[in-house]
Amino acid sequence: MHWTKNIIALKAQRTLQIFDLDAKGKLKSHAMDADVVFWKWISEKAIGLITDTSVYHWDILDPSQNAPVKMFDRHMNLQGSQIINYRVNSDEKWMVVVGISSQQGRVVGSMQLYSKDRGISQAIEGHAAAFAELRMEGAPSPTKLFTFSVRTPQGAKLHVVEVDHVAGNPTFQKKAVDVYFPAEAVNDFPVAMQVSQRFSIIYLVTKYGFIHLYDLETGTCIFMNRISSETIFTTTTHDATSGIIAVNRKGQVLSVSVDENQIIPYLLQNPANSQLAINLASRAGLAGADDLYTQQFNQLMSQNNYVEAAKVAANSPRGFLRTPQTIEKFKAVPAPPGQLSVILQYFGMLLDKTTLNKHETIELVRPVLAQNRMYLLEKWVKENKLECTEELGDIVRPHDINLALSVYLRANASQKVVASFAETGQFDKILPYAQKVGYNPDYTALLTHIVRINPEKGAEFATQLAGHEGGALIDIDRVVDVFLSQSMIQQATAFLLTALEGNKPEQGAQQTRLLEMNLLNAPQVAAAILSNNMFSYYDKAKVAQLCENAGLFQQALEHYEDPAAIKRVLCNNAAALNADFVVQYFGRMSVEDSLECLREMLRVNIRANLQIVIQIATKYSDLLGPHRLIELFEQFKTFEGLYYYLGTVVNLTEDGDVVFKYLQAATRMGQMTEVERICRDNNHYNPEKVKNFLKEAQLTEQLPLIVVCDRFNFIHDLVLYLYRNQQFKSIEVYVQRVNPSRTPAVVGGLLDVDCEESIIKGLLKSVPAAAVPVDELVAEVEKRNRLKMLLPFLEDMLNAGNEQPAVYNALAKIYIDSNNNPEKFLKENDKYDSAIVGKYCEKRDPYLAFIAYQKGQNDLELVKITNENSMFKHQARYLVARRDPELWNFVLSPNNLHRRPLVDQVVATAVPESTDPEDVSTAVQSFLQNDLPTELIELLEKIILEASPFSENNNLQNLLILTAVRADKARVMDYINRLTNYDGPDIANICIENGLFEEALEVYKKSDAHAEAINVLIEHIVSIDRAYAYADRVDLPEVWSRLGKAQIDGLRISDGIESYIRAGDPSNYAEVIEMSSRAGKFEDLIKYLQMCRKTLREPPIDSSMALCLARVEKLHELEDFLNAANVANIEECGDAAYEEGLHQAAKIFYTSISNWAKLATTLVFLEEYQNAVECARKANSTKVWKQVHEACVHKKEFRLAQICGLNLIVHAEELQEIVKQYERNGYFDELIHLLENGLGLERAHMGMFTELGIALTKYHPERVMEHLKLFWGRINIPKMIRACEQAHLWPELIFLYCHYDEWDNAALAMMERAADAWEHQSFKDIVVKVANLEIYYRALNFYLQEQPSLMTDLLTVLTPRVDVARVVRMFEKSDNIPLIKPFLLNVQPQNNKVVNSAINDLLIEEEDYKTLRDSVENYDNYDPVELAQRLEKHDLVFFRQVAANIYRKHKRWSQSISLSKQDKLFKDAIETAAVSGREEVVDDLLRYFVDIGNRECYAAMLYACYDLIPVHTVMEISWRYGLTDYAMPFMINVMREQSTKIITLEKDNEERKAREASQQKIEDDTPILGKGTLMITAAPGGVGQPYGNGIAPQATGFMGF
Repeated sequence: MHWTKNIIALKAQRTLQIFDLDAKGKLKSHAMDADVVFWKWISEKAIGLITDTSVYHWDILDPSQNAPVKMFDRHMNLQGSQIINYRVNSDEKWMVVVGISSQQGRVVGSMQLYSKDRGISQAIEGHAAAFAELRMEGAPSPTKLFTFSVRTPQGAKLHVVEVDHVAGNPTFQKKAVDVYFPAEAVNDFPVAMQVSQRFSIIYLVTKYGFIHLYDLETGTCIFMNRISSETIFTTTTHDATSGIIAVNRKGQVLSVSVDENQIIPYLLQNPANSQLAINLASRAGLAGADDLYTQQFNQLMSQNNYVEAAKVAANSPRGFLRTPQTIEKFKAVPAPPGQLSVILQYFGMLLDKTTLNKHETIELVRPVLAQNRMYLLEKWVKENKLECTEELGDIVRPHDINLALSVYLRANASQKVVASFAETGQFDKILPYAQKVGYNPDYTALLTHIVRINPEKGAEFATQLAGHEGGALIDIDRVVDVFLSQSMIQQATAFLLTALEGNKPEQGAQQTRLLEMNLLNAPQVAAAILSNNMFSYYDKAKVAQLCENAGLFQQALEHYEDPAAIKRVLCNNAAALNADFVVQYFGRMSVEDSLECLREMLRVNIRANLQIVIQIATKYSDLLGPHRLIELFEQFKTFEGLYYYLGTVVNLTEDGDVVFKYLQAATRMGQMTEVERICRDNNHYNPEKVKNFLKEAQLTEQLPLIVVCDRFNFIHDLVLYLYRNQQFKSIEVYVQRVNPSRTPAVVGGLLDVDCEESIIKGLLKSVPAAAVPVDELVAEVEKRNRLKMLLPFLEDMLNAGNEQPAVYNALAKIYIDSNNNPEKFLKENDKYDSAIVGKYCEKRDPYLAFIAYQKGQNDLELVKITNENSMFKHQARYLVARRDPELWNFVLSPNNLHRRPLVDQVVATAVPESTDPEDVSTAVQSFLQNDLPTELIELLEKIILEASPFSENNNLQNLLILTAVRADKARVMDYINRLTNYDGPDIANICIENGLFEEALEVYKKSDAHAEAINVLIEHIVSIDRAYAYADRVDLPEVWSRLGKAQIDGLRISDGIESYIRAGDPSNYAEVIEMSSRAGKFEDLIKYLQMCRKTLREPPIDSSMALCLARVEKLHELEDFLNAANVANIEECGDAAYEEGLHQAAKIFYTSISNWAKLATTLVFLEEYQNAVECARKANSTKVWKQVHEACVHKKEFRLAQICGLNLIVHAEELQEIVKQYERNGYFDELIHLLENGLGLERAHMGMFTELGIALTKYHPERVMEHLKLFWGRINIPKMIRACEQAHLWPELIFLYCHYDEWDNAALAMMERAADAWEHQSFKDIVVKVANLEIYYRALNFYLQEQPSLMTDLLTVLTPRVDVARVVRMFEKSDNIPLIKPFLLNVQPQNNKVVNSAINDLLIEEEDYKTLRDSVENYDNYDPVELAQRLEKHDLVFFRQVAANIYRKHKRWSQSISLSKQDKLFKDAIETAAVSGREEVVDDLLRYFVDIGNRECYAAMLYACYDLIPVHTVMEISWRYGLTDYAMPFMINVMREQSTKIITLEKDNEERKAREASQQKIEDDTPILGKGTLMITAAPGGVGQPYGNGIAPQATGFMGF
């Protein structure tokens, strides 16, 4: 992950990818040629990559750098080392690679230092390294250093050397200092090094968690301590603390930093480190060495060593010596002859090192300006060497306004910055600056000034102010007033257009003002603004009136809402308005207003306005309503308008009344073509209504009526109308030209009116025959029983070549009715519709109907007619010839009542007569599908058994047998014997499926299928003996092999093996081996396997051969077999022998293949333990070690068991089982001995230390604490805690809680087991670390009950974290407050109410009034009234005096004085009255003293309450009671004060007048904006002159912003 950005680098094998998580995209990707062994971020933009041979850098932000760039090759000294770090200095010119390796029992560090400029490397022995920069005394630039640390057998060193020496810098002397390692840290070595840039301190961290702090410049060791008990593997700098952050092996994150408040005092404890402390304080600006610096500075000044003193002051920490006093001291020093003055040298030192403060800056700038050396000042300002202040800017301003502006900007003197911008003409920078710094000047005055001197800039500035993102910075109306005061209409308009872009409701007044201003002065501009629809919230009524006055009638209409005004504008200015606008405008009006306006326009001038009214009506027809518009036009009797209006909507409307009105208007307008079009094309008029209208209209042209009647089937009405009106020509026109397809209806209508046949025939001849629908014509004539009338017409059509089915249908009907040889016509003609003609014949002649249906294959109709008339023979022949399975299924359905007679005719007549195989096949399949087996057998016997063309048909023979199998099994054997041309195997399988096994056997025998035959005997007949006899008869190998398989399956193992041997078939060796092995027939199996090995060399055969030899204990033959060539799986054989307990044989097997693991296990069962251990060592398998170990433990061979156990307990997953094994057998000491021996192993793990500890808690509890102290860092503490709890080892339990940071549980356990585990000092150390604060209060209760004498000591450490109020309440409840009195006094500075009340109660009880007085005076958080009321009743006067003080402190003056008077504590009463500051209180007490005659107290009151007693009161009382002598000092002082005040007022008045006069003169002479051309001195002239725009010009003063 990147240091500061959300960028992550990922590595998968050799592929590197960089992703930007914020952008959710990939930055770069590259596949390396070698494995990356180490990589890290080396800068904000680059990653360092290290492979086995080279070092690369990859800039992730450089788009041109697609791949890592090679920097240098690795040195040979790093070969075989683990790379642990890679560092690069700040300018990336020096790199160092750090690696470690194990050599000669220690960790050796190797480093490669590389110089990029020189291109060379240096091999260095070292463990940790870092680069740093140090600014040395007097050096113009930082010194680059390289520091590294190494530990060798001779010792450890820290080296600091300089790299890349810079000319002019002092030479850095190489440092090499010893690094101390404790004696117990023999294998410790440095692992990380970081350098604090701020402190210039080296942080050196070692593997064992020790940290060393060294000064970078001197190499002095500052501090050393251990920060972690776990290995630290990584560190990095921590900028926030100028320290480091480290991570140890437990995942703990550690932060180490220097305490800025303690480091200097810590160093000063050692006098030898005084100079180091001074340098560090100066470098890092730390406190603690200020006294030393002050002493050194004063000493140098006293010695006249001013230059060195100047250096000390310049380098002082935090610049505490850089004060005005120091500057004055240096200024007082005379300048040495021929040299710069000390003060200038002092400033030079500061300029070289840092930035001057404000005092130093002022002192330096004055002489520089006096010498006119502005370039120096500019240089210092640019380099930020001066502290810019407003005072400095004021000093520079007379000399250079731009430089002063730069100073003001740096000093954040906002008022002066804005003034300078205005003075230099940089108006565009004012607003960004003010927004940036949050300054808010008087923009109105500023804008007024800018407008006067530069109107264009003023407009821009005003726009910026109004368009500010956070809201307008100036009132828009004020801006407009400024522009109008200068008659700047155009600028005001431009400003308002920009300022009002948002079109907000609150801008309505400004929008109105903008429009009004332009309507009065520039109407075209106003029209343009309105046309752009820029504003919405102005006063529309006012603007509308202004528009009408300005002649902008269109805009006026757009803004008027008053119908009367709208009518007025429309009627009075119609000619001036654009027609399109008027049409669009009507869309804004309500329906009623629109109609009213239209009516008014027609009324005023119908001729001029009719066209626009038609346009409006057309546009808004749907909105206004066609009926209302029609009514409007009809009201003014303008059918022309109605026609043109409806002409635009008639094609779109669905309202029949509208269409009808249009037809009426078109008829009156004589537009017959349009009438015809509407009648023909429109679908929404009422045809009845239109028909009647056209009939009533008595049109000369009847075509529209004909169209309507034709479309809506009013043919009868049309014919009747035309016939009655003797318009025969119109009838002919209709059937000839309009719609010949309506001829049938016309003929029918003429027949209904008894028209002569000659006329009808003549009409038919005149009509194109092809256009006449013959079916309808026949139907119309047939309904009237006049069909013969059509014979000539039909014959003419037939002669003309018309082959329509309807013609033939009509002729067929005529021939049938006239009995004109219909059978011939029906058989020979194919053009008629058989369904229609057949239906026509059903009642007349069923046979003719059959012929027609047969001709047209009308199956269902044919079946129906034949069933109804018992024509089954005809039906059967038709079915056979038809070959339609669906038809067969229909007639053979059980629901058919006529099925039986039909089947009889099929079997007896139809099928025997047929010679087509397809006919027969379809019939047979139909019988099958309809489940008619008996009938099918009859049919097949008729076909096959009797002489026929199908007797030898293979399919029919198969079908006959199959049908018999399913329907009549008794006939199957007979059919098998009689038939010869059937499919034997298929028939046999079907017989087997149906349980006819003997029939199947006969089929197989007949077809010489011996293998299948024996299968039937074995699997179905289940007769092994018959199968053996059959096999012996045919004597075929495959038969013997099948028999052998059956015998094996039947567990006749020996017979089966003999059969396989006779067959010579080894193929089924797997099953034979398995079954023989289960049956224990090993001798027979050996014979079989010997036969198999003659032809096969398979591992299972050889393996079974070896196992059989082992099982029959032929071990010598087994050894010979194994020594000979074989392919047996010996390991599996050994496993099998081992599982069967044949350990000797298993030993032979495992020995032959040197399988030590399994051999060891075998030897255990043979009780050869020593050999078993040796084999286990060779095998080195956990499982083997476990088995051998378990056997040795069982036999109490503990020496051998320990050898095995040591190899097991290093595996954490095996440890628990080992422990349980020993504990189950009661071998506790042996277990402990085993675990103790295992602790010294290299692979010893936490589980071993933990289990040993648990075992010690159970069996040797006295040794547990020793074990914990030695190995607590390597123990699973939670698990050990549970064991100690179970064993009731309380001190050990607390020890574990403490080392596991479970301070809460440690404290609770110590309290619960106080008798065994409590110790006061330890408990104090523990309890302050607990997290649960409730434990504190339990501890307090515990100490209250058990150790009350130590309660104060405990509260001392708990004070910072306990709730003192709760503690007090706790002890109040138990009445033990005196016990915690020291605690209460200690926490009383917290001023807690509960604490104060408890202390006060305790002090009252103890009658300690002095301490009580101090308590109530210093701590005021208590109930004063309640305490005072208690104290004022106390017997001791001192407590009543405290009560009076409490009343006084809380301003209860009367109660305090009353109590003091009661105890005659007059002094307290006088003090209370004086403190009260209330004249009435003082007056009451004064009169009280007069009343009781206490003249001394009266005089004291006059003195103490001098400011609160009116003079007249004193004079009155003194005169009345003769106390003038006592009041005279008071009166003398009053007179003196009055005289002094009068003199002072006179003097102040004179001084004020002088100041005002001087100030007025300065203001009159000083320009507001400073010197230059921007000075404005003239006041507005021309008082009283008239102004064209009605707004007077504003004054031009420039106020401060």
